[in-house]
Amino acid sequence: MDRIIWRREDVAMLSSARPCTNGGPSGAVADESSQGAENAPSVGFIHPDVVRAIHAVLVELGADLEGLVAEVGLDPHLFETSGKPVPFTAIGHLIALAADRLHCLHLGLLVGQRTTLASLGLLGLLLRNCTAVGGALRALEAHACVRDRGAVIGLAIYDDTAVLSYAQHEPEAKGAALHLERALATVTNILRGLCGPDWAPLEVLLPRSAPRDTAPYTGFFKGPVRFDQEAAALVLPAELLEQRIVGADPAVRRRVEENIRRLEADQPSTLTDKLREYLQTAVTRQRCTAEHVARMKLVDRRTLSRRLRAEGTNFRRLASEVQFQSAKQLLADTSMSLTQIADCLDFSELAGFTHAFRRWSGMTPSAWRRANRLETTRH
Repeated sequence: MDRIIWRREDVAMLSSARPCTNGGPSGAVADESSQGAENAPSVGFIHPDVVRAIHAVLVELGADLEGLVAEVGLDPHLFETSGKPVPFTAIGHLIALAADRLHCLHLGLLVGQRTTLASLGLLGLLLRNCTAVGGALRALEAHACVRDRGAVIGLAIYDDTAVLSYAQHEPEAKGAALHLERALATVTNILRGLCGPDWAPLEVLLPRSAPRDTAPYTGFFKGPVRFDQEAAALVLPAELLEQRIVGADPAVRRRVEENIRRLEADQPSTLTDKLREYLQTAVTRQRCTAEHVARMKLVDRRTLSRRLRAEGTNFRRLASEVQFQSAKQLLADTSMSLTQIADCLDFSELAGFTHAFRRWSGMTPSAWRRANRLETTRH
C-alpha cells in the first residue's frame, strides 16, 4: 500500500478555517476602511489585479485578446470589466494558450514582474509596515489569500536557510507552471520592495522543464534558477528574516492588520479547504514532517474525522487527491524521471507509485505522461 506522507498528528489541528477577504487599492492610512470595499476572491479564484496584469502583458506582446478569450470560453468583456475575481483554472488555461500562440514560454514571468509592493493594496501596506522581513513573510503566509485563493504560500526555516514556497490547490491545471513562475516573480518584487532593488534569492526552484532560452529567468531573478524541481520556491538566507524594514510603522501595521482581519469574515473557508491547503504545502515540505500550519488551533483526531465526514470527505481521500494532482503536474511540466517523482512524493519505491497512479487515473505514469506532456522546450 502506498504511504501517506503527512502524519495525522501534523494536520489534526484545524478547529476552524481562517476566512479571507481583500482590501482595495493602497493609499493613506486614513483611507484604510475604504480599502476593504473590494471583496477577496473565494476559494479557487484569483484577484482581478492578476487579470489586469495579464491583459497589460498580452497587449504589449500584440496578442489577439478577443480570439484567446473566446477560445478559452471566458467572458468576452473579461478585460473591460476585470473587477471581479476569475477562476484560477480558467486564467491558467488562458495564459497557457497565450504562451503557446505567442511562442513566449516565460509569459508567467512577465506577468509576475508587473506586481509591486505598492500594487498589493492593504496586503502591501501591511507587509511594508512590518518591523522585519521575517514578520512580513509570515504576514504574507497568513494573508496571501486576500489576493490569491488558488494557492498557498509557506515559509520554512532549515538552519541557516529559509524556503518560501508557493503551492497551487490544483497543480495539474493548465498553465500551472506559468502560474508558479508568476508567483515567484511577484514574491521577488515584494522582497525587493522591502530589501532594495538589487536583492536576489540564493536560488529559485521551478517545477518545469527549462525552456531553450533561460536568460529571462536569470536576468530577472539575478541568481541561479533550478528547473525540473519538485516544488516552486525561493531559497533565502535565514539571516534575511532578521533584517529591519526601513520606515516601517508598527502602528500602521496594527491598524491595517485589524482591518484585514475584520474583512476576513466575508469569505469563510471550510475545514476541507484548509486541510487541502496544508496538504498541498506539505508536498513542498515533504521531508519536514514536524512543520505545523501557523496560527491554527489543535483538534483531536476524532473531531477532525467527524468534521471532514460532515463535509463529505476524509483525510486519506484528500491526501491522495493532493498526491495525484502533484504527480500530474510534475509528469506534465518537468523532465523528472518517474523514480524522482515517486521519491519526492515519498513513495518507498517506483512500483508503489505506479500502482497508486494507475488506481487514481486508470493509466501508468509513463502512459499518462506521453498523453499529456507539454512541449516546453520547443521554442
